Amino acid sequence: MTISEQPVKRRQDYDGTSPFPGAEEHAPARRAQVALTAAIVILPFVALGAMIVLAWGQGVALADLLLATAFYVVTGLGVTVGFHRLLTHGSFTARPWLRVALAIAGSMGFQGNVIDWVAVHRRHHAFTDEPGDPHSPYRYGTGLRGQLRGLAHAHLGWLFTDDQTPAERYAPDLLADPAMTRVMRAFPALCALSLALPFLAGWAITGTLYGGLTAFLWAGLIRVALLQHVTWSVNSLCHVIGSRPFKTRRHDRATNLWPLALLSFGESWHNGHHSDPTCARHGLDRGQIDPSGGMIRLFERLGWASDVRWPDADRVQRRRTVPLSRSRAPAGD
Repeated sequence: MTISEQPVKRRQDYDGTSPFPGAEEHAPARRAQVALTAAIVILPFVALGAMIVLAWGQGVALADLLLATAFYVVTGLGVTVGFHRLLTHGSFTARPWLRVALAIAGSMGFQGNVIDWVAVHRRHHAFTDEPGDPHSPYRYGTGLRGQLRGLAHAHLGWLFTDDQTPAERYAPDLLADPAMTRVMRAFPALCALSLALPFLAGWAITGTLYGGLTAFLWAGLIRVALLQHVTWSVNSLCHVIGSRPFKTRRHDRATNLWPLALLSFGESWHNGHHSDPTCARHGLDRGQIDPSGGMIRLFERLGWASDVRWPDADRVQRRRTVPLSRSRAPAGD
């Protein structure tokens, strides 16, 4: 029995500080899964080491940095706008072609196929920081040792465990969507494409195989590593470090962590998100940069998105732990 299938009674008995029931019972994933996950985690760092050697005394080519930025933005928004706000939470309705395009872009981020990603994230919201959460940093308790171990688990360790999240339970709508199932089956090919395109672009721009190789390393592997660790930091750091200006469910410790806001495209306003999960914008206060929310706004103005669930000023005010005065409260979108 996996933790996601344990009786509800065990979840209700959780006191918020103790290790989760069965915390030590995680079986390791199959060898093939462990090897593949390890390769995805380790190879980008090998690429970074190679680039340090190649760039020594020469610097980094501007074309490589521009390509890395472009691929980071496309695949990152595919995850945050597509996988997360659209497909997981239904924060807006997208035209069918945009829905597929976002699912493809997110798949090229090397974070798992679209249906499994959505299922895991919906399960995370169903059991946030309680028994059943697949990647809570509180799995091993709130003591120092347990917290450090929990952070490692939430950031990366959970990927190496055999704790399956059934898509039939958490993402039946996507399983019934022929377009999403096709994108799911194409995941390995999309990952290959995510690495091949930077190489081909670098080769085309420079006219040399060396240019293709450096683009492959920077805009391919290193870009993948940065996006993955930023996403994993939302799972780990954004439940331990930061502020909690908004009310969330019992035991839910999601935080706002401003230093990650730009790199995560607004996902690190995690407390704001957990206070109102279906809201299309996570940065709920003025000055909280949220590029994903801005992209959804652009889609809406172009007529590509509709039924967008923008923040409601009164609801935001009610959810505050310390309500702001009316003169300081942000206006709803």
